[in-house]
Amino acid sequence: MRVGAGRIRRGVAQAALLGAVLTGCSGASGEEPADDRASASGEASGGGPAAAKSGGSVGAAGSACELPVTFDVAASWEPKAVDAEPAGGDDELARELADALLHQGPVTAACEIDAKPAGNIGFLRVWTGEPGDAADARSVLKEFVAAETGAGKAAYRAFEAADGVTGAEVTYQYTSKTLGETKEERALAVTTKRGPVVLHLGGMDTEEHRVMLPAYELAKRTLRVG
Repeated sequence: MRVGAGRIRRGVAQAALLGAVLTGCSGASGEEPADDRASASGEASGGGPAAAKSGGSVGAAGSACELPVTFDVAASWEPKAVDAEPAGGDDELARELADALLHQGPVTAACEIDAKPAGNIGFLRVWTGEPGDAADARSVLKEFVAAETGAGKAAYRAFEAADGVTGAEVTYQYTSKTLGETKEERALAVTTKRGPVVLHLGGMDTEEHRVMLPAYELAKRTLRVG
C-alpha cells in the first residue's frame, strides 16, 4: 500500500520529537565548559572515576521515577519519567517509530536522568521489563545489547551492589552507521519480583561517556531492590 507524502512527513516529524526523548546527544548546544564538566561528574585527576556527589535518590514512590529499584542520582542530574504508552491516533508509522525508540529487547524505557544540568551531554537511562520473566540478569542484558543495532565487542561480568544486590554488567562498543563513528557504552541489569531492570549509560562520544562514569558508578553502588 502506498504511503502518502503527508503521512511520511508527519511520521518523520514525530520521530524527531521521539528521538529527542531518547538520544544522549540532545540539547540546545553541544558546547560545554571543560572545567565544569570534570567537576560536575566527579572525574578524578588520576584518570579513574571518583565518587560522584549524591543529589538525592530515585525509584521510590513519590520520586521523579517510580521503579522496581532505588539508587542515588549524581548532583545536578535531573531525572524524568518516560511515558512509554502507545501513541494515540491512527498513524501506524508513528506508532511503529515510537515502539522502536521506547522498547529495546525485553525492556521498556521508564526513566531518563539528564546530565546536561551538570555540564555533560548524555543520559543515564532506566529500562524495565514485565514481572514473571524467569531470565537471569545476564540473559536480560544480552538481549538488551543484541537489540541495539551497531552494538559489538561486548564484555560481560557480574557485580554486587548495596544490600547484597547482584546482577550483570556489560561494556560494549556502539557504531553508528550514519556517522561512521564508534563509541563506548555500558549497562547493568538486575532482576526483581516486579521484573528486570536495566541501567544504561551512553553519551555523545567515548570521552563524554567516561567523564560521566562517576554518576553511573554512584547509581550502581547504591542500587537497592524494592
